[in-house]
Amino acid sequence: MSNDEKLIDFSAERARRIHDLNDQRLDEMRRAFEKALPLGKTKKRSKSKPKKR
Repeated sequence: MSNDEKLIDFSAERARRIHDLNDQRLDEMRRAFEKALPLGKTKKRSKSKPKKR
């Protein structure tokens, strides 16, 4: 191997590209789910215990 600075590590570039594609796909899925099932504001509901009779 030579010490050329312009050598490209194809396996690292491919891993980076696949990672970017997976991130993009995940973001698209997140947006689709947020559109279909909006979370809105999170409200804390306090459930009181039922009264004993």
